[in-house]
Amino acid sequence: MRKLMVSSFVSLDGVIEAPMTWMGPYFDDECVEYAYNKLADIEFFLMGRLTYEMFSARWPNVMGNKYIERINGLKKLVVSRTLKDVTWNASLIAGDAAAELADIKSQPGANIMKYGIGDLDRTLLSNKLIDEYHLWIIPKCVGKGKRAFQDVDPSLVKLELIGTHRFRNDVVVLNYVPR
Repeated sequence: MRKLMVSSFVSLDGVIEAPMTWMGPYFDDECVEYAYNKLADIEFFLMGRLTYEMFSARWPNVMGNKYIERINGLKKLVVSRTLKDVTWNASLIAGDAAAELADIKSQPGANIMKYGIGDLDRTLLSNKLIDEYHLWIIPKCVGKGKRAFQDVDPSLVKLELIGTHRFRNDVVVLNYVPR
């Protein structure tokens, strides 16, 4: 059975929105190597429409970066009710996302990774599909923007800390599993 893991950058004040505008200096070589190694047992990269549109517009053209090339090579699963077509080695999940993802999880194979916490997490959490969270705490206050789990029923977010990893630049990854 596959596991579904969600990995997200989170500022000290809980912001997850537009991390590319505020976390850049913190995602250094040590962090990139760690993130790359976390992709070793990943077969699918799961995204909602917004993440897919943002990543697929830029990442397929990046060459010479082993981390992005690894993601480019993964199979993608895109959950969307509005997209009609997807590219970038992607398959569209346009119907019952929870049922389709539960079916994919039940099959043998490597795991599924999703970056970011957003609208799709409501469905994933309410259907108990998430097996782990990897929250990258970036030691910076952003001030404004969408917060982690902002769109999720608080009663669904019950997590148990199972591990931590600290980087030299004071970024910390907190690993949680649902209780």
